[in-house]
Amino acid sequence: MYRDRSRYKMFTRRALMLSGGQAVLLSALATRMYYLQVIESARYQVLAEENRINLRLLLPSRGRIVDRFGVELAVNEKSYRVVIVSEQTKDVEETLDKLGAIISLSDYERRRVRHEIKRRRGFFPITVRENLVWEEVAKIEVNAPDLPGVMIDVGQSRRYPHAAAAAHLLGYVAAVSEAELTGEPLLALPEFRVGKDGIEKVHDLRLRGKAGASEVEVNAIGRAIRELARREGQPGDEVVLSIDMALQKFAYDRLGDESASVVVMDVHSGEVLALVSTPSFDPNAFTKGITTAYWRELTANLRAPLTNKAVTGQYAPGSAIKMVVALAALEGGILTPDHKVFCKGYIQLGNARFHCWKKHGHGHTDMYKGIQQSCDVFFYDVARRTGVDRIAAMAERFGLGQLLDIGLPGERRGLIPTRDWKLANKGVPWQLGETLIAGIGQGFVLSTPLQLAVMAARLANGGRAVKPTLVRSVRRAGEGKTADTGAEPPDFPEIKIGKASLEFITGAMNAVTNTPRGTAYRARIKEPGMAMAGKTGTSQVRRISMSERQSGLIKNKQKPWIERDHAVFVGFAPVHDPRYAVAVVVEHGGGGSKVAAPIARDVLLETQRRDPSGVSGPQRFARG
Repeated sequence: MYRDRSRYKMFTRRALMLSGGQAVLLSALATRMYYLQVIESARYQVLAEENRINLRLLLPSRGRIVDRFGVELAVNEKSYRVVIVSEQTKDVEETLDKLGAIISLSDYERRRVRHEIKRRRGFFPITVRENLVWEEVAKIEVNAPDLPGVMIDVGQSRRYPHAAAAAHLLGYVAAVSEAELTGEPLLALPEFRVGKDGIEKVHDLRLRGKAGASEVEVNAIGRAIRELARREGQPGDEVVLSIDMALQKFAYDRLGDESASVVVMDVHSGEVLALVSTPSFDPNAFTKGITTAYWRELTANLRAPLTNKAVTGQYAPGSAIKMVVALAALEGGILTPDHKVFCKGYIQLGNARFHCWKKHGHGHTDMYKGIQQSCDVFFYDVARRTGVDRIAAMAERFGLGQLLDIGLPGERRGLIPTRDWKLANKGVPWQLGETLIAGIGQGFVLSTPLQLAVMAARLANGGRAVKPTLVRSVRRAGEGKTADTGAEPPDFPEIKIGKASLEFITGAMNAVTNTPRGTAYRARIKEPGMAMAGKTGTSQVRRISMSERQSGLIKNKQKPWIERDHAVFVGFAPVHDPRYAVAVVVEHGGGGSKVAAPIARDVLLETQRRDPSGVSGPQRFARG
């Protein structure tokens, strides 16, 4: 009896403990459920919605690039691509074989498709090939019943209507590289493109626009069921350049097969009207995906078609720098225009002989004749008396050896040497013979075609430190029509050069092209009111040895191309009221008077006929 009562008490205690434990657990569960369903209900509702709703980015339309008259330089066009959805076809390989019989598919494209199918869910569309032409699209659509899971998708691609003529200016767009990924979702989209060079790169952020978004309802595995909402993106901004595309194309065609560059700019506003480098490349090839063969062709070309020679090419300016050397002497009070030197074809300095381009010399030569006939001996003497540091200081005032910040990638500074520069960089003192060589734009002296155009512009505009500009405005798309208003140019500071000195120098430049003994007389502009002034230059790329001189110099055209002199010309027009400056450099072209000056003449003549500045008005010149 006692034992039964004891067992009953023990059972009762255990039952109570079990019940108490159950009550505690139920209380905790109820508390947790209350917390989740009441207190945290809003949070979990959001999480559920996020699982149900997929936010997908919509690519914005890239902004246009246009010239000063609104001519389209970079635009967007419809792009067709073929995609495959693996779950909609029984045999992917068989479908790809059938597709490959209709359009060409490379082994790389097939491997990429297989790789993407393994990485993604079966309902995700995989791009097979982009940039289909309309004939290929039509063939695929006709054969659609035999191509399960294959569809045509429509997007946008970048197109450059003028192709190679403006390639170095505009650059190109291409797929985002791993190094360019910043975490921005837009950059991760496989079809998104970014600027890789030129204006496309410099103004990439403004040209991109802002992405739109599409809210899509999806099921548990991520399959789209329906679109709930859609917000279109904001198109990229429009970039308006100072370039006159018709003039750009004219200059490009005029250079032809030469390895050369041309820069044309307004001497008062600094606006660059043409900036050409040849040979060039087709930027559309980069947009569509450049082939290995084309890339090898570009990189193996000795004439460097991928290089923008107008801003990155560095050349000895040769005699084109002689105006600056003369101004250094005049403004420094070293010499007067009446200073004379007897040129017998060379000048002796110690054991070294420095030759003039004219073998038997120019005879008695003053500064006017020295510029008109480009006498090297005269400028050896001027440089020796003036000194390299004074020449360098004057050259820098005219934009040589300076970064001009035109807004293109890769702009080079060039080099205007000084005594301190050589000691710091070469570790040896400056030699007097190097001053003589610098006086005719050789030796260490280097300049870019853009700098030479700026130098000519500052000479022509009365000594104002005009700076080159390439972009007129960056504005929201659709903000009005592009127009050339002929607005007042910026008020650039004066270089502070004596008026009499400048007038003397520009007068001598006029004699170069418009007097019978001038080095560019044969390349003069004959049309009334459009005459140009200028200066020729022939830049040696290798030193001529004494033995070569004694055995007789070989003509440029008989030398290997890489050993020929560079041809240089700088000038401005019209002479009576300067408006436009030009610089032409033809790599290994030979003499500046025979090769570069005729190109400059034709370009300046076309510039004046078009009058892209808008100042002279349509009554005088035709507009394009």
